[in-house]
Amino acid sequence: MLTGSILAAVAIIAGGAIWSGAYNVAADDPHSRPVYSLLELARDRSIQTRAGKLQVPVGLGSDDQIRQGAGNYDAMCAACHLAPGVSQTELSRGLYPAPPDLTEATVDQAAAFWVIKHGIKASGMPAWGLSMDDEYIWNMAAFLQKLPDLDATGYRALVDSSDGHSHGGGETMDDHHDVVHPTPAPVEVPASEPVDPATPPDDHSNHDHQH
Repeated sequence: MLTGSILAAVAIIAGGAIWSGAYNVAADDPHSRPVYSLLELARDRSIQTRAGKLQVPVGLGSDDQIRQGAGNYDAMCAACHLAPGVSQTELSRGLYPAPPDLTEATVDQAAAFWVIKHGIKASGMPAWGLSMDDEYIWNMAAFLQKLPDLDATGYRALVDSSDGHSHGGGETMDDHHDVVHPTPAPVEVPASEPVDPATPPDDHSNHDHQH
């Protein structure tokens, strides 16, 4: 009974603080340690629970897969998660929670796939699976295994040898695809007024033009 009363009191206080707007949600004002720890725990357990049900494709990690993943990482991820030789960017500096520096730590392949595909709420991490096929997401997960071992020169060479930003999403469509363009609506041109042959044409040569 006492526990229920305590929980109810905590809920009322928390609800009042939220409703009053007292809690600052600005990205340049970090969470308190207890709030951050709670959110971090919820995030980590959510990812682990769902990624644990995934089956990593057999043979993932070929040179071609890593090369293809490198191009997409450079185009889609490096601005937040950095690249070898890059300590910070405007995005990585301004986002909160700060995006992990993926050049420093190897991430689990299944967890990387799940996060890339589904994103993370209220973190700045988008759900790339809405425009990116699973095959290409796995290639990025494979590339992330190699990223911490690359220096700036090796990273750039790998990215330059890839197909660049290519992942089968709608935004990669180009002029080689069969794109149906809408037919423009017909424009009505007013018919010319009939000309009376007995009426001489206007002579504009004697008109005075004022400039």
